[in-house]
Amino acid sequence: MAVKRVLVLIGVAAIMIASPAPVGASSFPVSIPLPVGFYPEGIAVGRGHQFYVGSLLNGGVYKGDLRTGQGEVFASGVPGRVVVGLSFDRRSGLLWGVGFDATGSGAFIFDGRSGEQVAEIEITDPFPRSFLNDLVVTRDAVYITDSQRDVIWSVPLDRRGRPAGPARAIPLSGDFTFVTGTNLNGITATANGRQLIAVHSTLGVLYRIDPSTGAATEIDLGGDAVPRGDGIELHGRTLYVVQNFLNQVTVVSLDRRLAAGEVTEVIRSDLLRVPSTAALFGSSLYVVNARFNVALPPFLGGRPMAIDYDVVRLRR
Repeated sequence: MAVKRVLVLIGVAAIMIASPAPVGASSFPVSIPLPVGFYPEGIAVGRGHQFYVGSLLNGGVYKGDLRTGQGEVFASGVPGRVVVGLSFDRRSGLLWGVGFDATGSGAFIFDGRSGEQVAEIEITDPFPRSFLNDLVVTRDAVYITDSQRDVIWSVPLDRRGRPAGPARAIPLSGDFTFVTGTNLNGITATANGRQLIAVHSTLGVLYRIDPSTGAATEIDLGGDAVPRGDGIELHGRTLYVVQNFLNQVTVVSLDRRLAAGEVTEVIRSDLLRVPSTAALFGSSLYVVNARFNVALPPFLGGRPMAIDYDVVRLRR
């Protein structure tokens, strides 16, 4: 019996040594530094442990590794360009960014491996007449929020996930309320792409949006709200809402029809320093610290400053 017990223990130890650490384990750094003065905003997770962060200063894109914490700027910036939201399409390997430059607002599309810009789609007027803020890639289209207009934008995709035509505006209707200030910000989609969810930053309201019509239905939060909502992420029926200047992430459990939701948790951490957006990876939520309270990007009247930025890992 003693010999059997020893052999069992040896076998268990061998399995533990051979098995990779679970995603979100302590082997993944809690804080990943970004280049000093980078002015980050959007984040997307690519293949494997890769992640991408865009710059509000010159539209550059940083590519890093969630496991090692190492990375570099792999898509060079362009003077006067701003890249806000990011979304990675695993089907095509393309990294989509939205933002603007001196000529207008649009989508900047990069090869997720090389960083080469493979396409640019002009969509609308430059900031401040429009402010393309966030995007989500679905099977058939890319949907983009415009924080300064009562529309969302749609770019059709072919079967390979490549752009298949010009962007079109989808007017918002139903419960949507347009106000002075920041309107729709973060956006996500159900797994089948048939429903969109977006957050109204100023009103603190979540909407379920029909992408074919633009009809917006307010999601009943039972009296709760998510003011300062920025980036959002959906996992099943669990929605994560980043609230930038509140330094927190609110977790909302949605019903099957996406008609109502309940705030089940508010994630707070000393690591959060005015977060902007988040991306899911395994059991972790990776959040960009945009630090808008310390330095506004130049397009909002700030001046370039050599301050530190990072991406932090929160347990879901």
